[in-house]
Amino acid sequence: MATEREAWLSLTIEEPIDPGLPICDPHHHLWDRPNDRYLLAELLEDTGGGHRIVQTVFVECRSMYKNDGPEEMRPVGETEFVQGVVEQVARGQGGRTAVASGIVGFADLTLGSKVAPVLEAHMTASPNRFRGIRYITTWDANPPAIMATQNLPRGLLLDSKFREGFACLQKYDLSFDAWMYFPQLMELVDLARAFQDIAIVVDHIGGLVRVGPYAGKDDEVFRDWKHGIAALAACPNVSVKLGGLGTPRCGFGWYQQAAPPGSEEIARGVAPYFNYCIEQFGVERCMFESNFPVDKTSFSYTVMWNAFKRLSKDFSSQERAALFHDTAVKVYRLPTG
Repeated sequence: MATEREAWLSLTIEEPIDPGLPICDPHHHLWDRPNDRYLLAELLEDTGGGHRIVQTVFVECRSMYKNDGPEEMRPVGETEFVQGVVEQVARGQGGRTAVASGIVGFADLTLGSKVAPVLEAHMTASPNRFRGIRYITTWDANPPAIMATQNLPRGLLLDSKFREGFACLQKYDLSFDAWMYFPQLMELVDLARAFQDIAIVVDHIGGLVRVGPYAGKDDEVFRDWKHGIAALAACPNVSVKLGGLGTPRCGFGWYQQAAPPGSEEIARGVAPYFNYCIEQFGVERCMFESNFPVDKTSFSYTVMWNAFKRLSKDFSSQERAALFHDTAVKVYRLPTG
């Protein structure tokens, strides 16, 4: 299946636009799943496609957990694995890309204050790179086909035990990556207002859904999504990642085409959403992301970054530097040397 997808992606090839522009990719995964391998070699093949990817941030994907020991400590295995990848890169296997300059892992925040030892274990596993926690809270009353993760409770961001664990992030200067669906955005607003000293990063522009019961309701979806985005933008501790729209649930249908979309088509499709985020948050709180290999369902890495460059072509050099590199480096406290 992976081979078929690669063959399909090869039907649309583009030369990289503005290849000298430094890029920090603040959102990618690494995993080895049945018929779906995306580890260092696959990542470097993508980042080596001609764009200047200077560093990346790994974001948890429930991969490489420990097989034994206390249940709450098993996610630390993922951070240990990524730290091992970092060491491979340090031995010269990463080329010009500093892979996983930042690491975002998972810890069960519903443990409340008892999550502290888990956070400390992550930081011990990667003392110089561990930057934060992502806790997926995607919930919807509609069919399970929409769900990114099954069996999650409703209203988790409002839960008192979750918030007790969330509060621990401040002690360790850790950020929080939020991944939910757009009808849940006001729950995140409530969380951001309650914890104004904890940096929150909204993944994938806040979880756009345009399939299932949301199909054919673009005006309504756009209105409701904009309401949540504007409310989040009013919270100075919140930033947003511009990406994640290559998944089927976003409703563009690119993955079903005879050939993958080119960068012009992608730029046209995402522009209303990305431009609104930039308008509300400002470039200093927006960052382009790849969300690879998830978004590889719809387009290649090189074509995707071309789309982002097309979309931002009329921005100033300083604004583009923020969107492609500087905001991510600032938010994730990455090395700049």
